[in-house]
Amino acid sequence: MTSGLDWFKSSFSDGNEGSCVEVAFLPTDGVALRDTKDRTRAVQRHTTAAWAAFLTATRAGEFDRR
Repeated sequence: MTSGLDWFKSSFSDGNEGSCVEVAFLPTDGVALRDTKDRTRAVQRHTTAAWAAFLTATRAGEFDRR
């Protein structure tokens, strides 16, 4: 199901191929996430609503290290 998807990295990625998460929009509702360090691991799938909530929380700094 994940073959043929258009994977991309965050614009905040440091450019290091080994420390990123890639995202792809699914043809149906949702997004897929994979770890660039080990692409053989299972891809995570999340609904569009869950992804939007995650992005909102990230932008608000809810996951910033203190």
